[in-house]
Amino acid sequence: MVKKLISFSLHNRWLVLLFGIALLLWGVYSVEKNPVDAIPDLSENQVIVFTEWEGRSPQIIEDQITYPLVSNLQSIPKIKNVRGSSMFGMSFVYVVFDDNVDIYWARTRVLEKLNYAQRLLPENVTPALGPDGTGVGHIYWYTLDAPNYNLGELRALQDWYIKYGLQTVKGVAEIASFGGFQKQYQINIDPHKLNYYNVTMMDVLKAVKSNNNDVGGRKFEMSGMGYIVRGLGYIENIKDIESIPVGKDGSTSITIQDVATVQMGGDLRLGIFDENGEGEVVGGIVVMRYGENADAVIQDVKSKIVDIEKGLPVGVKIKTAYDRSTLIAAAIKSVKGTLYEEILVVCLIVIIFLFHWRSAFIIIIQIPISIAAAFILLNTFGISSNIMSITGIALAIGVIVDDGIVMVENSYRHLAEFQNKKA
Repeated sequence: MVKKLISFSLHNRWLVLLFGIALLLWGVYSVEKNPVDAIPDLSENQVIVFTEWEGRSPQIIEDQITYPLVSNLQSIPKIKNVRGSSMFGMSFVYVVFDDNVDIYWARTRVLEKLNYAQRLLPENVTPALGPDGTGVGHIYWYTLDAPNYNLGELRALQDWYIKYGLQTVKGVAEIASFGGFQKQYQINIDPHKLNYYNVTMMDVLKAVKSNNNDVGGRKFEMSGMGYIVRGLGYIENIKDIESIPVGKDGSTSITIQDVATVQMGGDLRLGIFDENGEGEVVGGIVVMRYGENADAVIQDVKSKIVDIEKGLPVGVKIKTAYDRSTLIAAAIKSVKGTLYEEILVVCLIVIIFLFHWRSAFIIIIQIPISIAAAFILLNTFGISSNIMSITGIALAIGVIVDDGIVMVENSYRHLAEFQNKKA
């Protein structure tokens, strides 16, 4: 087979040359399209199912949410294992699939099972899938620099403006908010006043729920114009909550302010986010989707941040806390520098020892073609250009040149012997 291949190449030199040029051009195109990252993604091929049930203990979460979900999700095909974790008010189920399974096929199968498992869960409890990112998907962290704003205001700005803007960037799976307080209206009920006015806790809950809603009406026409009737009942401030009636004492209405105090506060926190020991901050984490180009996504996020900053209040700036693009640039630059040095040293040694430019050219031309073919294979198998893959290419240069030297020297010796016999 090898003899026939060599014979075919010798008799079709121009065809072989065109094939080499085409392979080189294809490789250059693959280099441009290949995703760039600092480190390889070795995380498991998994889908995360997150369920929230506020106020419940870990044991209740385990018995009524985690266990039913794990039991039903185990029947999904092509999975390695299913792991569950229960904590206060939250349940996490990790469904780990085989490495060759497409992640979006896996997410579809999990959703199908969740539709069936929903009937086994408590009322008004709905599980949700985690973002379609990996364990190394945290590519960019940012914080909000605003000395004149409190943590609640900054968290509201992050959750209702910045987060939605960055989620539109191509390749971003999720923007995870951290730090600060999630603002909420808090009703602190006095049990003694409830007993005095003969009002129950459920009366207060139903009153608040029913009085925080818009009511739709019908459309009617008058004087040739159409009017839509609707009742506007959403709560806008603390005063609206305090004036909600919860019962009657004779002819006098009992309101929320008679049995409770209302204030604006922050949601329960399980931790804080401190930056460099200088105090609490508010910010977000950019999570990248599977198979995306980390460097390209980071650059797109930075461009979007520039646009978002134009709409921020005066004095609020978005500050970078972690940027993987600097690590990517440093890692790739270091490996590329080593790669260029190896190519230069190999070329010089080949030229000096062979001292025959045509023989040296045959060996040297193998280097760019082989590297180009390597990037074609990287793209084919979905492997990014990172410090590990490029280092492997750098280490293989010596092997590439060794094969060429052996073949050229062997050919050179046979030609010399043939010429001596002929003479």
